[in-house]
Amino acid sequence: MGSNNKTLIILTPGFPANEADSTCMPFPQLFVKKLKWLNPSLNIIVFAFQYPFFKAEYNWHGVKIIAFNGQSKGKIKRLLLWRIVWNRLMVTMKEENTTGILNFWLGECSLIGKWAAQKHKLKSFTWLLGQDARADNRYFSFIKPSAENLIALSDFIAEEFYRNYKITAANIIQPGIDTNEYSTGKTGRDIDILGSGSLIALKRYKIFIDVVAKLVKLRPTIKTMICGDGIQKEYLQTKINEAGLSENIELCGELNHDAVLRLMQRSKVFLHPSSYEGFATVINEALYAGAQVVAFCKPMNTFYKNQHTVKTQQEMTMKVSELLADDNLDHDSVLTQSIEITCQKISALYGI
Repeated sequence: MGSNNKTLIILTPGFPANEADSTCMPFPQLFVKKLKWLNPSLNIIVFAFQYPFFKAEYNWHGVKIIAFNGQSKGKIKRLLLWRIVWNRLMVTMKEENTTGILNFWLGECSLIGKWAAQKHKLKSFTWLLGQDARADNRYFSFIKPSAENLIALSDFIAEEFYRNYKITAANIIQPGIDTNEYSTGKTGRDIDILGSGSLIALKRYKIFIDVVAKLVKLRPTIKTMICGDGIQKEYLQTKINEAGLSENIELCGELNHDAVLRLMQRSKVFLHPSSYEGFATVINEALYAGAQVVAFCKPMNTFYKNQHTVKTQQEMTMKVSELLADDNLDHDSVLTQSIEITCQKISALYGI
């Protein structure tokens, strides 16, 4: 049997395989780690449906992780997975003093979480984190979420979800950053433009390359870098080579989180050409690192210093050119929200 301490169960598609796995779901893992640090007596149990790709129960920074190795397999195997998760969830809720369930994304985790919470009359909230707010969410009709049980990651996500489903999430809780992860002291800004994220079509790093191709005509020695890995890596490298930009754009590959933050602190501009974001945590991180941020997406209605939102590729190119031409470019740290505040807001929902 578990202790009398409260237990919060978190259901998520994936979670880091170990404490060194810093690139897997950076914000969710930061949130869980900090929530445990702020509430040492709180028992947190994470059910990871699909990733990591092994079945195990292990300790992660004082948090119990139960990995089911779903591997995003097809219908029959997914139903079997749900049955396994459900049975383990029922045992856990019987053994522990469960105070509530938090579901990451409006998807299979939210579906199982809603059923479990209803059965045991517990608080359950689903955190809308991005793609789940779009119009093609096949789980919506099965879950039929209520506004009171939804948390939107940003104003943009709340508005997108309302536009598609006519439901306004009762809670908007944006991601925070851990200011303790940054190096102290001033650093040289020797990187003109930095990008960071998965190298997939949605992130549109082709636009990053096209912007640099325009800028290099005025700044032949411009130095830019893209951190990340993904299925478009070879395509993007080929495009860089064909454009003659191999001396100007470096694909760094996947780096650990600390290394990316160090690069942000060396960068003048952080360029984020993604077409859709719930709230890219890298924007928060880059702003606190002192970089000027240029992006198509504006997650919050609040204006943040050094954040520039553009509508077209041409506007993006012009804005970056303007910033790089400024010899007195501002590199002050801009804090949008700390991870401590994010955790406090979530804790308040459960009375933790």
